[in-house]
Amino acid sequence: MENADYTTVTEITGCNVTSEQLQRMYTRYRFASEFCEGKDVLEVACGSGQGLGYLAKKAKRVVGGDYDGKIVKCAKDYYKDRIEIRQLDAHNLPFDNKSFDVLILYEAIYYLAQPEKFVNEAYRVLRDNGVLIMCTANKDWSGFNPSPYTYKYFSAPELFELLKQNEFINVALYGDCPVKVNTFKDRIISAIKKAAVALNLIPKTMKGKELLKRLFMGKLIPLPPEIKDGMTEYTPPVTIPQDTPTTQYKVLFAVGYTPR
Repeated sequence: MENADYTTVTEITGCNVTSEQLQRMYTRYRFASEFCEGKDVLEVACGSGQGLGYLAKKAKRVVGGDYDGKIVKCAKDYYKDRIEIRQLDAHNLPFDNKSFDVLILYEAIYYLAQPEKFVNEAYRVLRDNGVLIMCTANKDWSGFNPSPYTYKYFSAPELFELLKQNEFINVALYGDCPVKVNTFKDRIISAIKKAAVALNLIPKTMKGKELLKRLFMGKLIPLPPEIKDGMTEYTPPVTIPQDTPTTQYKVLFAVGYTPR
């Protein structure tokens, strides 16, 4: 969307987040880092770059890119010359064929008007036995709330088919951030959120959601410019079925490979 201001819906350095949000972000990059040892890595929709420095500790080379110029500037201002960061469009990646070993797209597939075109581009710029790693909000969990500027959210089976139909092989799906309804407080918060979503009362921007998060989640944490080990706990994403929607996890991961 040409006129979309993605700064309002992106977790940018300095914004206030819950401990769960911080843990989700750490999980994303800790999980990805396991595929990056000695590799050339591209992160599309890298935001203000919280994960780029973390990945660079293992990878041979890391390149970050985002669509929004203001977000790209934020990342560049922090990393300076440490990491290459570009403004780019996920539908038309400005790289030669077979340029990278790993390509990452986190929490952005639903902002793409043509997700299939991005997956084709990912296939093109990945080398043989390259890996595409994506994660997305799970539209099938009961507290799901869509973000502004989005086109389509994917269920687990739809995410699997998106990669399979675009020639990726050995596709695996994972769930992260289990839905918690164990305590009375969890059930009350879940019921209030469902009602607010149904009545369209949830604020549309990150800033607007901060007050609600303080009320229900407690103290918020300023998002640091770069994540590091030890800042929060790591629980590896859990393998989930490829042919059945899941309601147990808030976040879905997909991992697929190009043929050798």
